[in-house]
Amino acid sequence: MFFHPMDFLIIIAFLLSLWAQFRVSGTFNKWSEVSASSGMTGYEAARRLLDRNGLHDVPIEPIPGKLSDHYDPVNRVVRLSEPVYYESSISAVSVACHEIGHVIQHKEHYPMLVLRHKMFPVVRFASGIAPFLLIAGFLFQATNLIGLGIIFFSAAVAFQLVTLPVEFNASNRARRLMVAEGFIRNDEERGVSKVLNAAALTYVAAALISLLELVKYIMIFTSSREE
Repeated sequence: MFFHPMDFLIIIAFLLSLWAQFRVSGTFNKWSEVSASSGMTGYEAARRLLDRNGLHDVPIEPIPGKLSDHYDPVNRVVRLSEPVYYESSISAVSVACHEIGHVIQHKEHYPMLVLRHKMFPVVRFASGIAPFLLIAGFLFQATNLIGLGIIFFSAAVAFQLVTLPVEFNASNRARRLMVAEGFIRNDEERGVSKVLNAAALTYVAAALISLLELVKYIMIFTSSREE
């Protein structure tokens, strides 16, 4: 009942997601062994960019883990994983500056980031209830429940799609600022691009999986109504 030809595409997308995760980890490790010519740590680069953009009140905190770096827009704090915070590698500086890209987006009210923030409360609720609606709909052959589940699931997919330009924009900002501020030389841009592109690929893969799942549910819903 749950098998559908679209499952093959979803499996392929899932394998792509696994590959993307391995790639981002491998790329980060590779360029973690290459020191940035500026000698700046991830923290120092992040702090410099914040101060240059008038964001003196935004703190930077080290947190445990690897690739756990993020910007918290609610508390307005940048959290960098310890390898990024303390090290002066191409990977560390790249990831740190990417997160500052998000802070600058927040300051400038970057439209897609604003939209993402507005969507978050709805998506948090929708993504929690959608699986139960879909499962109940399939179990009881209730097309109304399936349709409602699809609507809620669509919100989560839309959120992931909106996330893509937010992440790519933050990476582009990071690249430009790193060169402009002299954090890296021109010959180091290749390493920066490798690190940032690998990270972006994980978001693309996740969005693709969700989009294919949504198409699958819509096709099942449509066919069940026709029957």
